[in-house]
Amino acid sequence: MRYDTVIFDLDGTLLDTLDDLTDGVNHALREFGFPEASRDEIRARLGYGSGYLIAQSVPGGRNCPVYQAVFDSYFAYYRAHSAVKTRPYPGIPELLAELRSRGVRCAIVSNKPHAATLDLAEKYFSGLVDAAVGDRPGVVERKPAPDTVWAAMRELGGVPEHSVYVGDSEVDIQTAQNAGIDCISVDWGFRTHEQLLGYGASCIVSDAAGLLGRLG
Repeated sequence: MRYDTVIFDLDGTLLDTLDDLTDGVNHALREFGFPEASRDEIRARLGYGSGYLIAQSVPGGRNCPVYQAVFDSYFAYYRAHSAVKTRPYPGIPELLAELRSRGVRCAIVSNKPHAATLDLAEKYFSGLVDAAVGDRPGVVERKPAPDTVWAAMRELGGVPEHSVYVGDSEVDIQTAQNAGIDCISVDWGFRTHEQLLGYGASCIVSDAAGLLGRLG
């Protein structure tokens, strides 16, 4: 196998989290009397972390007087309801099991808060991934900085020439470039095939079988 270390984005790559994320944001927006966001609006705001998501959803962004309170409301609600509608994309658990049977080391690297990343990794992929790294402000810089990918590679003992990052957005393409590793983009997540091409994706797959073929 060409790659012995595979690092996956979480939201939009392994898990379809859009409905639970939308519900979480709108719960917080309603609490503070702000207009709710549509599913498509939330989709377009994903990829850069929870702080960005909330900043794009409240008037005035991070300068909004209640920005932090909205964020806290969102995060508390989402943490408690992150697995209500969320499901793995078709074929993903089987893909991870197959990679594990081949001795491939797998990790999750996400801009989702670290605690929520660990929650979902444990719930959906227990025994299938070797590490999970989320956003920890003040500890490590989030994607597209390479820090979290490098942290996962160190934990797994991976080297750049045999490692690959799999993700669904421009953030993931930039992250792989910054980390000095290959990138495989998936078009079943929060960006379309055409958008990924526009972002400079060099390899795009459309289902888990296609992804396994590229990894093998």
